[in-house]
Amino acid sequence: MSKHHILVIDDDPAMRSMVRDFLKSEGHKVSEASLASEALARITNGEFTITSDSLRDATDKQLDLVISDLNMPEMSGIEFISKFRDLAPNIPIILITAFGTIETAIEAIRRGAFDYTTKPFKLAEMSVTVARALKFRDLHRENLRLQDELYQTQSFAKIIGKSPGMHEVFDLIRRVAPASANVLISGESGTGKERVARAIHDEGPRRTKEFIAINCTAIPEALLESELFGHAKGAFTGAITKKRGLFEEAEGGTIFLDEIGDMNLSLQSKLLRVIQEKKIRAVGENIDHDVDVRIVAATHKDLKAAIKNGTFREDLYYRLSVIPITIPPLRHRREDIPLLAEHFLKKYAAANKSQVHKFSQEAMARLISMPWEGNVRELENVIERAVVLARGTEIDTKDLPSAGEGNVESFFESNNMGSLPTLEEIEKRYFKFILDKTGGRKEKAAQILGVNRRTLYRKEREFGLVTDGSPEENEPDEME
Repeated sequence: MSKHHILVIDDDPAMRSMVRDFLKSEGHKVSEASLASEALARITNGEFTITSDSLRDATDKQLDLVISDLNMPEMSGIEFISKFRDLAPNIPIILITAFGTIETAIEAIRRGAFDYTTKPFKLAEMSVTVARALKFRDLHRENLRLQDELYQTQSFAKIIGKSPGMHEVFDLIRRVAPASANVLISGESGTGKERVARAIHDEGPRRTKEFIAINCTAIPEALLESELFGHAKGAFTGAITKKRGLFEEAEGGTIFLDEIGDMNLSLQSKLLRVIQEKKIRAVGENIDHDVDVRIVAATHKDLKAAIKNGTFREDLYYRLSVIPITIPPLRHRREDIPLLAEHFLKKYAAANKSQVHKFSQEAMARLISMPWEGNVRELENVIERAVVLARGTEIDTKDLPSAGEGNVESFFESNNMGSLPTLEEIEKRYFKFILDKTGGRKEKAAQILGVNRRTLYRKEREFGLVTDGSPEENEPDEME
């Protein structure tokens, strides 16, 4: 296989041929284009690979370097650099021109050129420039490879963590995934119990079948049995058709029962029967159906305490917790906070097309020291909000909640009972705070507040933040 793949762009056939023959003599694979516009079209159409920076994924289509003339018809080399940079920011470009002015060189570098050379040039000089550009390219790819290896030691199955507690969780997932035993995941709200359940499914032999998740607190008690086991037509008012339950939907796969501790005792006994007999019976039917489903349950409650007070069946507990996994809260694994924060920063900067790309040292120290009662879910929410509200390219402490902010007890303890604001006043102040922070951008404000734009406009009028009759109230609702 050749050393590297280089694209040469020049409207002068003689110059293009000379550069091509020289690069081939150096052992490189060379592609040619007579115009920058032609090269850009071929790149856009997928003739060349420009998105992969991994050495493992490299193919003969992968470009490593572009050498382009400056003055060409239809599109100049400077224009090409600007467009190509948006597509492939990590592939170096060497620009060649017969007009060796300082202004042109500065503009080429500003637009993203790696280097700049003038005609006529000696092939030995070109060789040095090409070698430097390719070394830069290889160092970048090697850096990414090392980052990837580091990430692999700090994550497993899309779960991020390098703390001893999380490595214990990773080890348990690896060991239990190939089996069919039921698993009970315990952990505070927001620690990532569903993600662990998904990892157990994805790493095991059932990965090609369905992973069905249901939150036992999100479904009314009267409907939960029907959701799990299905119902016959006419089984109850509103049952106008036969319905398959989630156990049937998950046949051959995994069903994840989140917040199992909130399931009522009657349904617990029916779930116990399913586990023991591997059969289900739909509501309104008297026929059992065989099922092959792995059960992974989760709870934030102390189920042993629930057994003592009579709200959870002891026999069901031992059937579910064949393999118990406990996820430590975020405050007990603070070394994971920088990893998670960086991950969420990249995620939400990309989602919001934001230029924010780092934390200040003070901001990171604040994140590490916060109590995180809502765990990873709370951290993710804080980072998303900070990305949206940050005014620069760096998240600073002013973009983060202050110590105790969001803690209800701290809020009330810090206020004299006689001067506490009403709920309406708190809501008004919060709406105004978010609108100020977003610079009046309604879509962003509505996103952070968790309301649609029509509701935001109505609240603005109610709180006197805008004048009645504002044209905004007639805008279409984009968030519904």
